[in-house]
Amino acid sequence: MAGARDHIRFLLNGTEVTTGDVRPDETLLDYLRLQRKLTGTKEGCAEGDCGACTVLVGRLSDGELVYEGVNACIRFLASVDGCHVVTVEHLRRPDGTLHPVQQAMVDHHGSQCGFCTPGFVMGLYGLWMRRPDPSEQEIETALQGNLCRCTGYEPIVKAAKAISGYGAVKDDPLVAERAEVTATLKGWKDGSRVEIGTDGERFIIPGSLDDFADAYEANPDATIVAGATDVGLWVTKFMREIAPVIFIGGLEELRQSGRSEGAITLGAGISYTAAREILAEAIPAFGELIERIGGDQVRNMGTIGGNIANGSPIGDTPPPLIALGAELTLRKGSRRRTMPLEEFFIDYGKQDRQPGEFVESVTVPLPAKGAHFAAHKITKRRDEDITAALGAFHVELAGDGTVASVRIAYGGMAATPKRARSAEAVLVGRPWSADNIEAAMDALSSDFTPISDMRASADYRMLVARNLLKRFFIESSGTKKPVTVKRYEVA
Repeated sequence: MAGARDHIRFLLNGTEVTTGDVRPDETLLDYLRLQRKLTGTKEGCAEGDCGACTVLVGRLSDGELVYEGVNACIRFLASVDGCHVVTVEHLRRPDGTLHPVQQAMVDHHGSQCGFCTPGFVMGLYGLWMRRPDPSEQEIETALQGNLCRCTGYEPIVKAAKAISGYGAVKDDPLVAERAEVTATLKGWKDGSRVEIGTDGERFIIPGSLDDFADAYEANPDATIVAGATDVGLWVTKFMREIAPVIFIGGLEELRQSGRSEGAITLGAGISYTAAREILAEAIPAFGELIERIGGDQVRNMGTIGGNIANGSPIGDTPPPLIALGAELTLRKGSRRRTMPLEEFFIDYGKQDRQPGEFVESVTVPLPAKGAHFAAHKITKRRDEDITAALGAFHVELAGDGTVASVRIAYGGMAATPKRARSAEAVLVGRPWSADNIEAAMDALSSDFTPISDMRASADYRMLVARNLLKRFFIESSGTKKPVTVKRYEVA
């Protein structure tokens, strides 16, 4: 460890900020509004859903400065150490004229009450910087995490298409400042640890992956925070005490990925956004699933490792990872061990993880040539975080059309993400046929006893699980004739 600091440091718009007066549960939104009086960033839902609090956070990734939209309401202030935070106030031009994104919103009537507008502006700003001439699909995807109840989305989409008519990206302040900001952030990367506070107000920002391993082994009761898409709600909605905290979102070593001939390895700290780019190329269905995890801001913040480590029965990534036969690497100090991901989940809220041990990476085998893989998520809204059920299916067929191997996994059907072993047993070695699929669907009742809760009833979950398996068969077998799928009806 290269020494320790008792303060965090970051750039806020055009100002360098150094402060040691930080609580572990202080959100970036509260700091911006209450401490800095930057009230253009709004508080709406306080749970990362509405996008009114959207800001851009620039950080170094393999030496390059990358800006991403994030939800300031659930992003902790301590986590922006070493970053550049950009709020809507930074778009103001020296001559008082509006930024191209803002002018496009005005001219295309994209704002009515205006409460959500700064969040939309920042979301579109981030998109425009990446894609000066975005397609309508790219615009809609970028705005999944922003809610508007006044104008509707049509004028906002029109504004997004028109931005480049008001100015060029090359003339934007963030482009002009990029070299200077990059140099500043690189100069701060000295490998030092941050330690602030005592007792219930203590937090650590490790300077490296090895430093994190040492810190967590010494503080096994600490809350680990990467993207905070889950822990942020513990604070804003449940008022939970989370200290001591170890913030790991800035560790580039945990965001690395690699690809061998037969597998992809993802660092636990890799975001959904970055993981999608890697997985979509090799496993398109996995990329499509990630597009349905929250909105753009949530995907930029949330991590694959965090989704696994919190052990939620409705986590979106464990079922497809289990269906693919993924392996998990855990680390404690300098010691590592690997296990099949499905063995990590023991019971509700309980995982095979020792005190001081953390998820370091996950290795995902690539489907064999000719294999079929799919993952289907059932929610009230396409990009909804609250999942009623999620099914993932992976089958390899022999040359005679029989099932050589099959892995079926569900989320939302049990206390943990879980394989449907009884259903698998019905299929292995038998023809990939409608009759055998019907038998496997019946066998699901031996694998799962779902519960009823606010997300869905037990009957609905079981019916959905059965129908998702049938859907996978229809899609993978190329069945052309109409197939009857049972519908859920409320008595």
